[in-house]
Amino acid sequence: MKRRRILGIFAGTAALHTVPHVAVAQSSTRQYRLCWLNAASTRAEPYNIAFVARLGELGFTEGRNLVIDYRNAEGLVERLPALASDLARQKCDAFLGAGPEATLVAARQAVRETPIVIVANDYDPVATGHITSMARPGGWITGVSQFQTELSAKRLGLLKELLPNATRFAVLADSATKGQLAIVREAARRMDIVLHVVEFRSAPYDYEGAFAAFSGAGAQALLVLTSGLFVPARQKIPALALENLLPSMFNNQLWAQAGGLLTYGVNFPHLYRRAAEQVSLILKGAQPADMPVEEPSAFELVVNLKTARALGLTIAPAVLARADEVIE
Repeated sequence: MKRRRILGIFAGTAALHTVPHVAVAQSSTRQYRLCWLNAASTRAEPYNIAFVARLGELGFTEGRNLVIDYRNAEGLVERLPALASDLARQKCDAFLGAGPEATLVAARQAVRETPIVIVANDYDPVATGHITSMARPGGWITGVSQFQTELSAKRLGLLKELLPNATRFAVLADSATKGQLAIVREAARRMDIVLHVVEFRSAPYDYEGAFAAFSGAGAQALLVLTSGLFVPARQKIPALALENLLPSMFNNQLWAQAGGLLTYGVNFPHLYRRAAEQVSLILKGAQPADMPVEEPSAFELVVNLKTARALGLTIAPAVLARADEVIE
């Protein structure tokens, strides 16, 4: 049940749409090529479908005037450099790097003067030195950022609000979430929460082993940090959380739809539609150095009541009143 519709306002939107007008090439036979590098998710993901659909609405349609070369590392980040190099040989008009920072690193190593549009899932592109600032990135990189590092503490707070008597929280992390984990550790100290962290170093991830460790530590709830490398386990992680009676918190509504108890974050399909708008402007001739990297300023809280009932939890009315979507 939708409580209210979040429009997904993005910082930098006004600046984006004041990029000087550039005309689309007049020749109807012009073929554009988008090289798309992804760390883990397939093109069947709802947000990836939304990205392609938005490109079509903006005049760039596969099979007509657009070719998309898609490469998926299937969770093995060590494959990203070779995949990026392969894409670079396709002579792309634009390069989409979606997911963890390793995706952008691989793209930057493979191409020098090809515009790169990022969807920064789990890193701050300024703090990591990839761009000069959000407002004026400089160089060849622009895109959208999820603002995940700061949101991780907010998610921990929401989970604590739901479970005020809980003091032992499990955290699922990996090599892409170091910034988030540091913020969560600091927030946990302020809230007198003891964290039990499992930080995966390399694929394949042993989720069953992680939950066995959480159970042994007496964890009372689970916070899953934002990593694109967790996407292939979107069904498995909520199922294991439920099996181990752990109320769980994730970063976007797709995890709640898969059985997670709570999610708080940006609407992913909308985020990728914004990225498509950035790609469209570049294909029309805009320069990434002049295009702000957008950040969301509106977020969704989603509650899965079906999961709450299975856990024997009663969701506080105050939490339900703030929810943007409640899954019955």
